[in-house]
Amino acid sequence: MARVKAAIIGSGNIGTDLMMKMIKYPQNMELAAVVGIDENSEGLAMARSHGIATTHEGIEGLKKLDCYSEIGIAFDATSAYAHKIHDEALRADGIQVVDLTPAAIGPFTVPPVNMMANLDAPNVNMVTCGGQATIPMVAAVSQVGKVHYAEIVASVSSRSAGPGTRANIDEFTRTTANAIEVVGGATKGKAIIILNPAEPPMIMRDTVFTLSEGASEEDISASVKKMVAEVQKYVPGYRLKQEVQFERFGDNNPLHIPGMGQFTGIKSMIMLEVEGAGDYLPSYSGNLDIMTAAAKATGELMAERRMAAKA
Repeated sequence: MARVKAAIIGSGNIGTDLMMKMIKYPQNMELAAVVGIDENSEGLAMARSHGIATTHEGIEGLKKLDCYSEIGIAFDATSAYAHKIHDEALRADGIQVVDLTPAAIGPFTVPPVNMMANLDAPNVNMVTCGGQATIPMVAAVSQVGKVHYAEIVASVSSRSAGPGTRANIDEFTRTTANAIEVVGGATKGKAIIILNPAEPPMIMRDTVFTLSEGASEEDISASVKKMVAEVQKYVPGYRLKQEVQFERFGDNNPLHIPGMGQFTGIKSMIMLEVEGAGDYLPSYSGNLDIMTAAAKATGELMAERRMAAKA
């Protein structure tokens, strides 16, 4: 079966984990090239060992590779700053871009929520690791009620936060908060990330708080569990740590929210754990695993769309 050729830009932790997923679980994409800036990086060495074309000369080096003219999809796992340059160059040559940085140039894409809506976009943004883990939960509550406010706290092992993640902390919080509103459906969103230095390293854990009205506790619980099952289709290590917790606020005991006034309705607390598949990175790096798994799932649907258009 003919497959769409793809490239990965970035040979660090995220790019290498995505590469191993594409090698181990091939579908309708063929990984043709891996791009880095360090000739001696482990990611480029692993790519070469699998017979994949590589370059350590960045985007300009990619353009020099023989396979460049055949590439249909490129995954960018570098930084928000570098992505702006890469996106302009790739779009000019008709290559669809899946952005794993917080650059947020293209529409936010969270597979179980809005994957099908953006498959024809020239660039799609995978939000952030915290966004991929928590926005499905905000969306689950939004599907049954009105979410006035949503706040997420993503706790990850400091070992799984490489230089790219650390350099993008500000972009992480802004991009995730924005996507909580745009994709999750909350009127107001807030995001916090915690890099935990605990030893042994902790598995990614996320807490999602929502303030909503118009849905019962039973409706919210059922919608959350249904959404968890959807995420587990591509991230098996995604799970609830406990049953959803609720607190009710009525006219006699309203919750005062600074800048938003009095709230009456249901406060939900959803606690999650994300264990990685261990394709390249340790299983505690669920924060990186959910990003690469979501990007791969999105790329596969893009490839399917491209192949159908040529048929």
